[in-house]
Amino acid sequence: MPIANVVNMCSHLQNASKARLGLTSVPHTKYNLRVALALHRAGFLSFVTRGGPRPPDPAAIAAHEPEDLTTANVARQRLWLGLKYSGATGDPVMGTVTSITKPKRPITADLRALEKLVRGFDASRQRGLDLGEAMIVGTDRGVLESREAVQKRVGGLLLCRVGP
Repeated sequence: MPIANVVNMCSHLQNASKARLGLTSVPHTKYNLRVALALHRAGFLSFVTRGGPRPPDPAAIAAHEPEDLTTANVARQRLWLGLKYSGATGDPVMGTVTSITKPKRPITADLRALEKLVRGFDASRQRGLDLGEAMIVGTDRGVLESREAVQKRVGGLLLCRVGP
């Protein structure tokens, strides 16, 4: 179930950033990949790459060639995520990662509610976004950050909230 994966990924990312890890991995699923790419586009992750159980070399991450995905190694595949930290203080860029939708309680927001949330007003039983926060939304056009969803004029399932 994709929602349970997102809940696990949110708690894993929060624990990894609090432990000040530079590199962490999550299971390679299509939904985890979409959420990770949305976090990368929002500026919370430095890189996203596919790999095996061993981490790629951080110095050569740009030239890293992931091994081919086959039916024999699909269960071992991991997504390796580079976490960002602020330069001066070393605080994590991704301080809190809170899942909004739970497996037994999906929470959705239409376009009008998303526009309110992006502008900082409360809507859909959710607190408006503060400065530096982002909300990841699962839409029919893929997994997007809330501001991207408003630009594309779509609503969807509120997956997680990420902030400093």
